[in-house]
Amino acid sequence: MGARLAEIADQAAAHRLEILGGFPAQDDPALPKGTRTVLMLGLAEPGFWAHFTSQPEWQDGTAHPMDRWSRRVIGRMACDLGAKALFPFGGPPWHPFYQWALRTGAVWESPVRLLVHHRQGLLVSFRGALALKEDMELPSPPPSPCTDCAAPCTQSCPAGALDRRGYDVPRCHAHLDQPQGMDCMTGGCLVRRACPVSQTYARLPLHSAYHMRQFHT
Repeated sequence: MGARLAEIADQAAAHRLEILGGFPAQDDPALPKGTRTVLMLGLAEPGFWAHFTSQPEWQDGTAHPMDRWSRRVIGRMACDLGAKALFPFGGPPWHPFYQWALRTGAVWESPVRLLVHHRQGLLVSFRGALALKEDMELPSPPPSPCTDCAAPCTQSCPAGALDRRGYDVPRCHAHLDQPQGMDCMTGGCLVRRACPVSQTYARLPLHSAYHMRQFHT
């Protein structure tokens, strides 16, 4: 890791964020003018949930605490770095985070088409990106965790709503409305949890349950 990248990683770590990947970007019309490098930021476990729930955005009891926290924290990082903060929420228009994640080489499309990260598995979650006006030394891409995987994700949805054919969102919501959907609601999506890499990642069920409530409202 280059010195500049390590410096930014340390700043992110202070907020329980981590750099989940990056890519060189020049003359890309989807990015702010002058962008040379994009760094994708996501949540860092263990420790994120305890940190986040101590923050004023969570404590004030108003809507969208994680989005508001992300804007404050990543926005401040961007100002300090002379960069531009970009977010996967707040549209339309929406920034193409899915495509940006694939460009990093550290994230792939899984067999169920959800993004999968080489350390976080199907629990990967992006909170923002930094568009920097400088070239940056980026690490070599790691191997995909899906290459030699038996793909339990494709057979783990109890509602049959998420598999190789894609994602039937209405069918998923209908399942979550039933008592049989309680496991997904309180512990997180069973497909995401079935990923062997997800199972090594220290996300708390309380954290996953929060995201499920946001999704199923």
